[in-house]
Amino acid sequence: MTMKHANRSGGFTLIEIMVVMVILGLLVALVAPNIMGRGDEARVTAAEAQLRNISSALDLYRLDNSHYPSTEQGLEALVEKPSGSPEPSNWNPEGYMNAIPKDPWGNEYQYVQPGSEGPYDLYSYGADGREGGEGVNADISVWDVEE
Repeated sequence: MTMKHANRSGGFTLIEIMVVMVILGLLVALVAPNIMGRGDEARVTAAEAQLRNISSALDLYRLDNSHYPSTEQGLEALVEKPSGSPEPSNWNPEGYMNAIPKDPWGNEYQYVQPGSEGPYDLYSYGADGREGGEGVNADISVWDVEE
């Protein structure tokens, strides 16, 4: 018996490895741009969800105390009993939130309450951290995201 072909070991040749690397490179080149652009969209969605959560806590605060926290008392009134006017008459000893989150870009949410009975403004300045802007840099207001 003669062997016409030498036994091959079970490894891959350099050409086979290079073909796989080229295919993987093409896949990354096609898929990566679609995934990379989604990060900003995900941050906007996260900011909208956080705004809704803070808004719900503010509504609970108002139900208990007959008014929203003042601008000076700020969102911290949802975590710790605020001092100053208007004084909360029935503040929940457990608070309304464990902590006030920062927006997904690491900035504070903006809260303005022009009058004790009226509505409030709650918003994020978006990706650029400045008022105004377009796209992911646009301000995100709770009134734009509520359904």
